[in-house]
Amino acid sequence: MSSAATVTFRSEVGEAKGHLARPGKGVPGIIVLQEWWGLVPHIKDVAGRFAAQGYLALAPDLYHGKSTLEAAEAEHLMKGLDWARAAKEIAGAVRYLREVEGATHVGVTGFCMGGALTIIAAAQPGVDAYVAFYGFPPAGAAPLDKVEAPGLIFFGEDEPYFSIPDARAFADTQKKRGREAEVIVYPGAGHAFFNDTRPEAYREAAANYAWRRTLDHFGRHLRVG
Repeated sequence: MSSAATVTFRSEVGEAKGHLARPGKGVPGIIVLQEWWGLVPHIKDVAGRFAAQGYLALAPDLYHGKSTLEAAEAEHLMKGLDWARAAKEIAGAVRYLREVEGATHVGVTGFCMGGALTIIAAAQPGVDAYVAFYGFPPAGAAPLDKVEAPGLIFFGEDEPYFSIPDARAFADTQKKRGREAEVIVYPGAGHAFFNDTRPEAYREAAANYAWRRTLDHFGRHLRVG
């Protein structure tokens, strides 16, 4: 039986908080990174889904208590985000799962803005696998050549915000480097197809297939040793 709580963890830029869904100690961990809305119930629910599968799941509060359901305010919050600070807080979250919660391996996943941050996080030490949903960092935002972990990147074919060609070019480069990376594009789906709190965007078939692929990917790379 999993439990959930707000936890505080340390990072290079000070203390941060997050929502932790905890099935127990000594299991793999997953960092769940928010969309531009903030740490809303949907992201906490995703953390709970991972906990139900036997993972420690920590969703850092990158907006430090702020969240919204209004697109204009979400855009304002995202534009105000210090991405370098967020990357350091995510690194702190990874260390927290390992050092405090006893996670054996740690993966990172995220959605929209959090998808881009997932790739940025994967370029830092301590990440064993990653899955990014409809997000990819702009050119120069991350040292992509430092990404060693195996990864999946999901998009709907109607993606208006992030560059699918850039993600595919990254995956091709990773494969040439001998690193596992795959971009999967779902026909008939658009941005935020996984978010079941947004009926105008949610696409059940694509979401279910992406979830199965996510669990398979993390299962292969986090439940080892």
